[in-house]
Amino acid sequence: MNTRATVICRKGDHVLYVRKTKSKWALPGGKIEPSETPAEAAMRELAEETGLVTDDLVQLARFELGETTHFVFFTQLGAGQKPTPNNEIAACKWHPWRKFRDLELSQATKVVVKAFAGFGLAI
Repeated sequence: MNTRATVICRKGDHVLYVRKTKSKWALPGGKIEPSETPAEAAMRELAEETGLVTDDLVQLARFELGETTHFVFFTQLGAGQKPTPNNEIAACKWHPWRKFRDLELSQATKVVVKAFAGFGLAI
């Protein structure tokens, strides 16, 4: 079984998406290393992929999708924090969470965003 840490980064009513070259949009995150907790992996992946640093993560869920266990975290970012694509990430994009269907997303990202991106918002 694979394990992944995924971070929903919110700023206002927008969610941060990242994309590798020639790939669909996804949420920041990645594989949890054997020596890491899910939260440590989430913080590391967020920093590696976007340059953003946070220690204010809230774990929202743990769920199984296919052969992968997903640990989903949430963080609210301030107005001054700007993501920069790093490592294998070619682009970062803020997009309204309610309009996630407008983006070409990976299947796992669709599931997570649909379920959790509105966390903390009055709907």
